[in-house]
Amino acid sequence: MSRPLRIEFSGAVYHITSRGNGKQKIFFNDKDRKIFLSLLWEVVEREKWICYAYCLMDNHYHLLVETPKPNLSRGMRELNGIYAQKLNYIKNSAGHVFQGRYKSILVEKDNYLLELCRYIVLNPVRAKMVENPEDWQWSSYRATLGLTETSKHLNASWILSNFDENIKKSKKKYEKFVLEGIGKESPWRELRGRIFLGSKKFIEKHEEKISAREKEKEIAKTERFANRPALEEIFKNIKTKISRNKKIYEAYEEYRYGLKEIGDFFNIHYSTISRIIKKIKEEEKIKNSKNKT
Repeated sequence: MSRPLRIEFSGAVYHITSRGNGKQKIFFNDKDRKIFLSLLWEVVEREKWICYAYCLMDNHYHLLVETPKPNLSRGMRELNGIYAQKLNYIKNSAGHVFQGRYKSILVEKDNYLLELCRYIVLNPVRAKMVENPEDWQWSSYRATLGLTETSKHLNASWILSNFDENIKKSKKKYEKFVLEGIGKESPWRELRGRIFLGSKKFIEKHEEKISAREKEKEIAKTERFANRPALEEIFKNIKTKISRNKKIYEAYEEYRYGLKEIGDFFNIHYSTISRIIKKIKEEEKIKNSKNKT
């Protein structure tokens, strides 16, 4: 079983989700949600995290946090671990509460943080649990607008500061911004390698962190090679069949694209792609043997 790639560094921003085992509930009532939030604020304080947004659903939750220190894994082990113990105790049950490991996506703060703040608090609306995000009390939306008290560890002030210097105006603009997001396309359309939400420059900035772990086979391939170019980029400006086949070999060997992935791109059966790669490998062997003699 592959494990998710964790990239941790000072100042990293993450969108975090964790789901119930077998899609089962992790929150059965408001008491459970209160317990979880209490644990969350304890972890945020202890690990010195900055929390920008959250939303607790029935069978999963969303968090948007910044880690001034590279300690995401430590904090998440504590949050999910202790909550699972408490829930099992309350329900007089045993076994897994969460479905495998939590998912964390590294976010480019300047370009995507506000968009994700909106996306997170609109989850209950998209799930048709409420018509307005204000009606769901288990997200950071109401607290950001000042409609309810919340922990001092929710950094609503940063979010509001992006809209206006005047606090009343900023809240109105934030509310408008969130409501305008209903029905909009998800920000995940720009997700790269299942772990990055950011520009190409942002991904390249952290290239060394990925490259150093490319040989860790237990980490999913799509995550180990998150910074690889898209197939569209690899195969652009191809003019001959020979150049195409060389690029196919490059996509397979250097960037670890699968046979089916490449075949689907060209609408060619994967067995044909396999024969192309095999032929080029044989040609390379012959070429290398001649160079040695």
